[in-house]
Amino acid sequence: MDINGSVHLYGAHYVTEDATTRRLYKKGKILGRGAFGRCYKFTDLSSRQVFAVKMIPHTRKSVTQQRGGSLAHILSIRKILTEPEVRYYMQQILHGVQFLHLHRIIHRDLKLSNCFIAKNMIVKIGDLGLATTVDQCEKVSGYTLLTGYSPFRAYSQKEMQYFIREGFYPVPSYISVSGKKLIISLLETCPTNRPGIEDIRASDFFTQGFTPKRLSSASCNTAPTFLLSIQLTSFFSKAAKVLYQGIFHKSFCSEKTEDNIGPSDESLAILMRGRMISRRKSALQKQKRPLGEKVVEDVTGILKNCLFTIKPGELDPSMHVNFPILWVTKWVDYSNKYGFGYKLSDDCTGVLLSDGTHVVFSPYTQKVCYSTCSEEHITFPEWNPPCKLEAKMRILKFFFQYMQENVLEGGDLRGAPSLSVRTLCLLQFLKTDQALLMLFSNGTLQVNFYHDRTKIILSKAKQGYLMSFVDQERQSCTVPLSALRAGCSALIIQRMEYALIMLQTLKWNL
Repeated sequence: MDINGSVHLYGAHYVTEDATTRRLYKKGKILGRGAFGRCYKFTDLSSRQVFAVKMIPHTRKSVTQQRGGSLAHILSIRKILTEPEVRYYMQQILHGVQFLHLHRIIHRDLKLSNCFIAKNMIVKIGDLGLATTVDQCEKVSGYTLLTGYSPFRAYSQKEMQYFIREGFYPVPSYISVSGKKLIISLLETCPTNRPGIEDIRASDFFTQGFTPKRLSSASCNTAPTFLLSIQLTSFFSKAAKVLYQGIFHKSFCSEKTEDNIGPSDESLAILMRGRMISRRKSALQKQKRPLGEKVVEDVTGILKNCLFTIKPGELDPSMHVNFPILWVTKWVDYSNKYGFGYKLSDDCTGVLLSDGTHVVFSPYTQKVCYSTCSEEHITFPEWNPPCKLEAKMRILKFFFQYMQENVLEGGDLRGAPSLSVRTLCLLQFLKTDQALLMLFSNGTLQVNFYHDRTKIILSKAKQGYLMSFVDQERQSCTVPLSALRAGCSALIIQRMEYALIMLQTLKWNL
């Protein structure tokens, strides 16, 4: 409602009288400052109801009943919300925005600090100081609730505007597939391609995910526990004990264990893929197969032969080796716009750019290697890049900074620091609904599995190929590939079989 009145002295305090209702409001402490005004605590002296009132240098003043602060306040305490909570709040925000649109009103300042929590954890949209009557409809984004931070972050206003205009934002790997799809659609750079309110409600994120009917006020400070979640957690905990109790030490029978990953998945649900470009210049080069094709075929053959001779059973602990392994410890996917970024165990950071080129930064040498294809490289100091590569260097620096601040290491395997310029290239990557595959120019194959965060890494050493496995606790084990013939857990065999299917998919699409 609007307060259109005057200020009077009431006892020992100044109060504001609403000229329409004759109600008296006592002005309290300041709650926050915005670009167009200040927000104060106002108390109705007759009902003792508390309101948040924004005072702006215009005739409009917006009021909303406030009980539990705003969603921004909750997020500052919780840091991140669960997906059921996000659905609970977004359903109400969608309803509120739809109500405004029915009255041909656009809010124009919809953010978490303007979504107030009223009695019974009901969301009230406030601060209509910038609202106007137009025919356009705004879009609702739950990115910040899901990730704990805004999608567009930069070091300068100019860089921020560039990221927003180009739609450059990372999507954390821990968000569900349906959540990722909704975020990508909401942040489309072209407004006409963004979903409307009914499209959002009909998305998989809302239709296939659990939404609580109500939330306790305790969820403002701590994550709620849902009955459904408790039951599922108990089930998966028991299943995990059966599957993981003897990965490295106890025998497994040869029967296939029940799991949601298996070699019978002939048609993979591919979410994203990327590869380096292949360039051929001379007649001699035209007679040779591109390196990418050769690596795919070689690694496919090695993995297939290993699975043919592998023996289910106990993995001999005495076969463990401690060689430094080069593998991907962190990754961020924005390949649909700028590229796929990753950090290696030797602290090098690389990006397979969306145009098929590749760039990698070696921190110990402070040099960058830029590759137009897997066999063409140029190197230069990090502080003095060629003018034509300045834009790509900004992308590399963004991925480097983002992974440094926001992404956890994926395991305890370490690699020896690279004391020379790293020319290693990520040839291809493939993302399905189950796993991420990365294939490098030196023949290293890594597959990360989402649901339990396990990883397998096939790498080449002087003594031959090695197989590394990282479990859900980020504990690792590395053995010679030949040692698997004497015995290997069923869990690792399943991961290798699924990796082979992904590799064959790459091979078929060369």
